[in-house]
Amino acid sequence: MIVDSAAPDGEIIWRPDPRTMADTGTERFAEFLRARGVPLGEGYRALWEWSVADPDAFWSSFVDFAGVRLGGEPGPVRDDHPMPETRWFPGRTLNYARHLLDGRDGLALIAVAEDGAVEEVDFEELRGRVGALAAHLRSLGVGPGDRVTAVLPNIPEAVVALLATASIGAIWSVCAPEFGSGAIISRFTQLEPKVLIASPGYRLGGVDRDRGDELSELVAGLPELQHIVWVTANAPAVEPPEVAVPVSTWGAVVREPMEPEYREVEFSHPLWVLFSSGTTGIPKGIVHGHGGALLEELELLMLGGDVRKGDRYFGVASTGWVVWNTLASVIGVGAVAVLVDGNPAYPSADRVWQVAAQTRAAVLGVGAGFVHACAKSGLEPGKDHDLAALREVQVTGSPLSAEGFRWVYRSVGDVWLVSMSGGTDIVGCFVGGAPTEPVRVGYIQAPALGVKVESWDADGRPTTGSGELVVTEPMPSMPLWLWGDTDGSRYFASYFEQYPGVWRHGDFIEISDRGIRILGRSDSTLNRNGIRLGSADIHAVVEALPEIAEAMVIGAEIGDEGYYMPLFLALRPGVAEEDARAAVVAAIRKNLSARYLPDEIIVMRGIPHTRTGKKLEVPIKRLLQGMALESVVDLGAVDDPILLEEYAELARVKSGELARA
Repeated sequence: MIVDSAAPDGEIIWRPDPRTMADTGTERFAEFLRARGVPLGEGYRALWEWSVADPDAFWSSFVDFAGVRLGGEPGPVRDDHPMPETRWFPGRTLNYARHLLDGRDGLALIAVAEDGAVEEVDFEELRGRVGALAAHLRSLGVGPGDRVTAVLPNIPEAVVALLATASIGAIWSVCAPEFGSGAIISRFTQLEPKVLIASPGYRLGGVDRDRGDELSELVAGLPELQHIVWVTANAPAVEPPEVAVPVSTWGAVVREPMEPEYREVEFSHPLWVLFSSGTTGIPKGIVHGHGGALLEELELLMLGGDVRKGDRYFGVASTGWVVWNTLASVIGVGAVAVLVDGNPAYPSADRVWQVAAQTRAAVLGVGAGFVHACAKSGLEPGKDHDLAALREVQVTGSPLSAEGFRWVYRSVGDVWLVSMSGGTDIVGCFVGGAPTEPVRVGYIQAPALGVKVESWDADGRPTTGSGELVVTEPMPSMPLWLWGDTDGSRYFASYFEQYPGVWRHGDFIEISDRGIRILGRSDSTLNRNGIRLGSADIHAVVEALPEIAEAMVIGAEIGDEGYYMPLFLALRPGVAEEDARAAVVAAIRKNLSARYLPDEIIVMRGIPHTRTGKKLEVPIKRLLQGMALESVVDLGAVDDPILLEEYAELARVKSGELARA
């Protein structure tokens, strides 16, 4: 029930209805534990404290509660290795796809195309398509550990392809079709896939887009590729390109439905590779296992998200965002996944609410940037649409401002607002929802069950103020390894270098009695409208231009909800600034995506570095956020202190302009 849609920062804006609290996932799990003799106190806090005090008991109990069938001989929940070598449920077996599909009936997927066409897929149909594609993959010699990659939009074929790949123990990876060929090649060449499943075209913003040339370039860059499956149902006006690799069409492959044959694999057998944004080099391939990914997705959905059997879950996500993996996984709790192809906010942001009403969504997942855009546009979806079925709005991608909280309760209605934060790295959340607790303006409710999250200062000491988000105990969904990182050095540097033995995520966090706030990134990862982007991706494209000597892109959170992403350029002699800007825009559009375009392109006399040659991205970000030069960098450690002072003066002017905007 709504308490006060105008509540000030930090005050309670909503409380759960006490008459229905017993129906929530966390309360049902607590009763399940008490029936097993666990001496558990009342409320979410007591449940969380137990979950992190005895994580082995928590995760083994959750396996039973969620109905996950483990094969093999019972044994320890985890081995005795510390992070990052910890392995969970050693010797036990399962299959991610089996849990999502086996024994289920009724509606599984609702697919809404950008032109409004709707397709419904029940579990029998879904299993038939998965089994047929899996049989085709096996006929091509694809087996456990082989890679199947895909370039697909958010359509049923993408879910089918994921599940078919998983069912045979092969390894899945997908890119959204709007990614440029360079961005896709930099990811997929690492994997050396046997099979590519791709759409040669897609619709976005009312326009059919032909990707034939880009896919031909991709295929040419994958010398190990043995077969292609073209998916053309979503792009009827586009013909598949001619390539030198054998090709099958999707329709021919899945024409004859077959029951899937599931290969049981070890708990930590690799399931998928999700790619980071490539901040400090080529995008890192994050490898998750069947068991760890499944448990994290189920915990996120059943407990942190209170998603229930029969719920219709509408997640606004492209296949290139980790949120899509959660969307695909909702069928594993008996919910219905609502997939929206194209631009969900075309021709306006109100379309998301139209689809939520049309599909009778019980849970809507969106990015914080979308909520802020709705608020600025003055939308009132609670008045304009029938949202009677909507019980919950999940928000992630970036911090949700206090005004974003108020807009939801003022303009959407009596819903549980779940602000959450996690990452591709763990395919889930560190902090998020607690369905039995109140919602406070501007605050995430609680740490996720089983996650020992803390705020640490630079010296590695817990702090009650803001600090680095760290996790001090292992989670089952932490990466198995990073692709190609044979000695584990990149994995260690990514998460454990600052605090050995403790996961450092790269977010600033504040934990208090009121709840949790994420204060932005503590590293140089970009975050455009909730989609994490990599500076290295942009640098590679821009610096390949003959006009450009060097480039540096920055993403800075400004205030509660602002975000500023400038691109700094150092030009080659004799190049006109306007010519350089035009070349940069064209290159980013062609090789990456329009979403990578900066807010401003600024020409400087050079790019600042440390004395060892590392670009000073984080210090420049801090300058743009209004911090003083002496507080962000040691001038003795940089290659050109005078140049850095020039950036500081520019940042002083820009931060003032942004604060007034």
